[in-house]
Amino acid sequence: MRSPAAGARRTGDRPEILAPQLAQGISITVISAFGIITLLNVQNVVSGGVGLAVCVGAVLTLYAVQFMVTSSSARRWSRRRRALALCVQALLTFVPMVWLGVAWGSMAGPLGGSILLLLPARLAWPCYGAVTGTVLVWSVLDGVHTPEAGYFTISTALTGLVIYGLTRLTDLVREVHAARAEMARMAVTQERLRFARDLHDLLGYSLSTITLKSELIHRLIPANPDRAREEVAGVLGVSRQALADVRLVASGYREMSLETEAEAVTEVMTAADVRVETDIDCGRLHPLVDTVLATALREGITNILRHSKVQSCEITAVVEGERVRLTLVNDGVTRQDRPRVADGCSGSGLGNLRTRLAEIGGTLTTVTKDGRFRLVAEAPVRPAVTEAGARNASAA
Repeated sequence: MRSPAAGARRTGDRPEILAPQLAQGISITVISAFGIITLLNVQNVVSGGVGLAVCVGAVLTLYAVQFMVTSSSARRWSRRRRALALCVQALLTFVPMVWLGVAWGSMAGPLGGSILLLLPARLAWPCYGAVTGTVLVWSVLDGVHTPEAGYFTISTALTGLVIYGLTRLTDLVREVHAARAEMARMAVTQERLRFARDLHDLLGYSLSTITLKSELIHRLIPANPDRAREEVAGVLGVSRQALADVRLVASGYREMSLETEAEAVTEVMTAADVRVETDIDCGRLHPLVDTVLATALREGITNILRHSKVQSCEITAVVEGERVRLTLVNDGVTRQDRPRVADGCSGSGLGNLRTRLAEIGGTLTTVTKDGRFRLVAEAPVRPAVTEAGARNASAA
C-alpha cells in the first residue's frame, strides 16, 4: 500500500497536487507580494541611494522575520522568542514612520498578522486593533487626506488578516494531511489485526482438530483399520474446510453459523472420547451475532483441546429477552492448564473474543472453579455496531 504522503496522488484520471506544499506556496507568494508592494511605496518617497538601501534592508529584515513567524514551527516557540520577534517587527514598523510618515504605514500589516499568530486570542485582537488604530491616528496627525488615511488603515487591517488567515489555513491543511496519513496507517494496522484474528480463529481450531484426529488414527490403525480410514476422511474434510476458510479470510469476508459450528465441534469432541451435551435453542440470529458467537464457540473448544484434560463438556445457547447467551462448560482444568486471558490487541485468545463481542455490544466472562472452566458469551439480538465493529465482525 502506498503512503498517502508519498508522491502525487490521483483523483480519477487527474493528478492531485499535495495540499500542504500548495498552501505553503500560496502563503509565500502572497507575503512576498506584500513585501514588493511595500518596496514600491517606499521608492516613491525616498530619495538618495543610502536612504533607499536602508529602507530595502529594513523591509527585507522585517519580512524575513515574517516568514519565520508564519512557519509551522513558530506555534511552538517560547514566550521569549515570540516577544523578541514581535519587538523586532514593531521597531522596524514604527521607527521608520518617524522619518517616512504613513508611506511606511503599510509595514504595519505584517505586524498585525504576527500579533494574531503569536499572542493568545484575549491579547491578540485588542493589540491588532491598536496597531490598525495607530496607523489611522498617525495618518490624521500627518495631515493625510481622508481617502488616503482610509486606504492606509484598511490596507493595514486587510494585510494582517490575510497573513493570519493564510497561515492558519496552511496549518490546518498540514494537520488534515497528517490526519489522513495517520488514518491510512490505522486502516493498514486494523486489516493486519483482522487477518491475525481470523487466522488464529480458523487455523487454531482446524490444526487442533487435525492433531486430535491424527492421534486417534494412530491408535486405531492396529486395532480398527476401518475406523481409521473413516477418521482419515474426516481429517481430509477438516483440512479442505481450513483451506476454504483461509481463502475467505484473504477475501476479507466470511460468515459462520452457530448451529453448524456446534455440530462440527460435537463431532470432534466425540471423536476425542469427550462426553458432549449440546443445546442450541436460539433460532435464526442476526448474521453478525451468529458469526461472532460461532467464533466464540470455536475459540472455546480450541482452548479446551489445548489447555485441559477434558472428559465432559456442555454447550448451550439460548435467547433471553433481547440477549443471546452462549455458555460453554468443561471439566479437567488444573491451575497450570487455565487458559491465559490476553488483551484484545494480540489478535488471539479470549482477549480477541472480548474485542469482537464488544464491537457488537456484547460481553465475555470466564470463571474457573473446582476444576471446571465456564465461558459465557452474550450478545444483543440486534447488534449495535459501529463502522469498525461492522467491518471486523463481518470479517470474523
